[in-house]
Amino acid sequence: MTDIEKRADTTAFSLLYPDGYAGETDGAALSDFTWEQLEADVLLDLRGVSPGEYFTDSPDVIKYRQEVFRDLSAHPELCRALSKMIPLLNDISELRRMGSDVGGAESYLFSITEIEIYVSVISLLHEAIVPVKDALESRALRELARRITAVTESEYYRGLNEKLKELTSRVSEIKSVTVGVNLDGQLKASAAGVLSVNNEPFKSGELIDRILRLDFKSDELTCIAPLTPFDKNQSENRQLAMSNALYSALTDVFRSSVRSWRRIIKEYVLENTDFLLAIMPEIELLTKGTELIASLSEKGASLTYPVIAEGLNGREFEAKGIYNPTVVVKLGGDVVKNDFRFDRDGVLYVLTGPNRGGKSVVTCAVGLCFAMAGLGLPVCADECRIAPCDRIFTHFPTGGEDTIDKGRLGEECSRLERILDEVTPKSLVLLDESLSSTGSYEGSIIAAEVLSGLSVAGCRTIFSTHLHDLAAAVGEINEKCSALGGAAVDNLVAEVGPHGERSFKIKREAPDGKSYARDIAEKYGLSFDGIVKKIKERQEKG
Repeated sequence: MTDIEKRADTTAFSLLYPDGYAGETDGAALSDFTWEQLEADVLLDLRGVSPGEYFTDSPDVIKYRQEVFRDLSAHPELCRALSKMIPLLNDISELRRMGSDVGGAESYLFSITEIEIYVSVISLLHEAIVPVKDALESRALRELARRITAVTESEYYRGLNEKLKELTSRVSEIKSVTVGVNLDGQLKASAAGVLSVNNEPFKSGELIDRILRLDFKSDELTCIAPLTPFDKNQSENRQLAMSNALYSALTDVFRSSVRSWRRIIKEYVLENTDFLLAIMPEIELLTKGTELIASLSEKGASLTYPVIAEGLNGREFEAKGIYNPTVVVKLGGDVVKNDFRFDRDGVLYVLTGPNRGGKSVVTCAVGLCFAMAGLGLPVCADECRIAPCDRIFTHFPTGGEDTIDKGRLGEECSRLERILDEVTPKSLVLLDESLSSTGSYEGSIIAAEVLSGLSVAGCRTIFSTHLHDLAAAVGEINEKCSALGGAAVDNLVAEVGPHGERSFKIKREAPDGKSYARDIAEKYGLSFDGIVKKIKERQEKG
């Protein structure tokens, strides 16, 4: 059997990309800014991973990941084992970083520790994945099980374990060293060196310690006088000098072991730990995603793996019972669900309605649906068909606009310009109260221009707004853009009850033209009748 056959298979492998995609991107992107604006960080607390790096619009990649999430959800013990691996793999990374700055005996010890952690990781994963490997359905986890099984059953790995025990034992048995010092005629040290490495610590020669030990004999491990560099009154520099001298001497003692051990590290451990370190970010995304699935399921929230569709020229989307999962995470309990779809009569929507009527919540729900689908996660809906998008653009209020140089309106327009420069027909654009920094007349004119441009671009869009003049202009926008092959624009309305109560349901219909300011005024007692009533009550009391 050759060395290559004895070692683990270290060819390119990914838990997130099928063969042919590993290490490659497909051009899709999701910015950290958009991720935060959608409040997706509330759902997935990823520390070492930027989700946008793994966002994809490839149906093959999405289906590959869906298989993995299904397996991890079905076998939570495997997910827990993968989670436990992450800090261990981080330790290996840190050891490598630290080990690159040292040499000699310290490097030797770092190498042994790295091997110990590596063996722990393999053992942990082997114990979790082997019992369920025949039940796994995902290609990624079946391949991982095959590789881990091949590692643990190889002669090379068994030999590594035996070598590790030998070297660990050798190091752990070192309790002290005997140092010899030559003196010249003036009793000054002329040379010093390690005489022996001992498996027992030296003993204090002080009388009280000898009484406590009931040991009054002196031998080569009984201390006659301590070396002053380790006295508590000595400076840190003098103690460090002594430590460095001992490390240098021990390096000479272990020189042959260090040399042979480095060869083992180079030829085997680096290759195999690199394989695990390479997929560590993927493991974090998969385990955190699986934990999110479990958390939402425990709260009674419905989840479904979307069917990947290609209709409507790659812009198909239909979700029944869609909801915003951040509401579930933050507030718990039941949530209001809506049906939503993009179709030939509505690739772009103007969504109007009262404040706190659910416009922003629904807009984010659609964005999160696309974001989760692009990561391979199930989406928050009862049913879903989706043609994945290549980008998600958000234009939400940030509270941090650069108003000094441009003014708030100028900053809003600048951000919109950047979106229009990058948008494609496969993109999703979400605008929430955009252009609210100016008057409704001016805002509606600019908004109509932007919406017309997005129509010609042909991208799926939700424009959530208080600009009711924009909703009234939908027919005019369609008439103008259809001649240029623009996509259809339609209206959505956040429903309000007869007494101003919010249902948080979204209806596909034209707004009735009324402003929702009156019901807001009444809610806060600011209607004319309400104000007059308060004045009269106060006068009567006075």
